[in-house]
Amino acid sequence: MHEDLIAHLHDLSAGFGALDARRMFGGHGVYRDGTMIGLLSDETLYLKTDEHTLPRFRAAGCSPFLYARRGETVPTSYWTVPEEAMESSQDMRPWLALAWEAAVRKAAKKRPAKQRAAKKVAKKKPRA
Repeated sequence: MHEDLIAHLHDLSAGFGALDARRMFGGHGVYRDGTMIGLLSDETLYLKTDEHTLPRFRAAGCSPFLYARRGETVPTSYWTVPEEAMESSQDMRPWLALAWEAAVRKAAKKRPAKQRAAKKVAKKKPRA
């Protein structure tokens, strides 16, 4: 069950910060401070990557979370961690930090677009 993996992940994240797991799509999203940094699916942990962190995951032999859409297999930006990272908090912390950094960068890119949209709505005057 995911509950055992979630408990293990809490142990592995010691020294990194509190993680929260929320049910989603048959698995769980893994969050730090309200920002999703990973997901649990089929008893596997996948962590958020981006163009800055993906080379580290690839070099370590990790693989992406895949899902099927319209008969095609689609890779995501969530990748597995090396097996040894699942064994110790010392080995897991760098991977969690990379996922956190990628998630923060993604959130920062989204924020300006949302702020621009909010300003446009605020500028519109109601018709009399």
